[in-house]
Amino acid sequence: MVLDRVRAVFLDLDNTLIDTAEANRAALKEVIKFLQSKCQLDEGEAHVICAKVQLKLSKERYDPAAASITDLRISHWEEALRETKGGPADRNLAEECYLLWKSTRLRHMTMTDDIKTMLLELRKEVRLLLLTNGDSQTQREKIEACACQPYFDAIVVGGEQKEEKPAPSIFFHCCDLLGVQPKDCVMVGDTLETDIRGSLDADLKATIWISKTGTLPPNPSPIPHYIVSSVLELPAILQNIDHEASVSSLKRTVKHDV
Repeated sequence: MVLDRVRAVFLDLDNTLIDTAEANRAALKEVIKFLQSKCQLDEGEAHVICAKVQLKLSKERYDPAAASITDLRISHWEEALRETKGGPADRNLAEECYLLWKSTRLRHMTMTDDIKTMLLELRKEVRLLLLTNGDSQTQREKIEACACQPYFDAIVVGGEQKEEKPAPSIFFHCCDLLGVQPKDCVMVGDTLETDIRGSLDADLKATIWISKTGTLPPNPSPIPHYIVSSVLELPAILQNIDHEASVSSLKRTVKHDV
């Protein structure tokens, strides 16, 4: 593969390079088994506790000035346990649940060999940058767990910047790190409202949305340039983007000459 028009590719981490959703499911299964054996809860109650934690995580607003991410997430488990079981708060049990959930989740956050091979081949042609939202501790732990650092020229964690995706500023920061212009870059991610909207607002060359179910973007929503079911389709899409850019440039040249 030879790419002339695409100089850099920004890739999201969660559910793009690693299957965070599946890792989370595996972690919750372990916690459910733990609660059944440790607290003699039935499976239904254990499921309810985990569902409550999932809801709290989905609504989480983390302020590093108020508490550590560890304390905040232990509190999620503490509240879910109290809301479901009743009785006094059990901070120790909540901490056990959190640590089991976290360690199991991280253990399942791996990049497949196919993805590693793809990144190695791509890096021969373009510069690669990992761009992920989230607080520094959580995302850095994931990055270490999946050992993805050697495959990238730079890594940017949103929680370490003034603004996260979809703010255009973080995309411009990534361009500055690699010494490229937005029109040289392609963004790949699974989230329309952050990965796709942000890169469109920053005027990147192209956006690639990963839709594992094959569904189209709901209306209204940002519309990506390309939709794929797997990040492994990326090399073929990049070749297509590069070809279209070359043809467009040739047409402009011919028109100018005429």
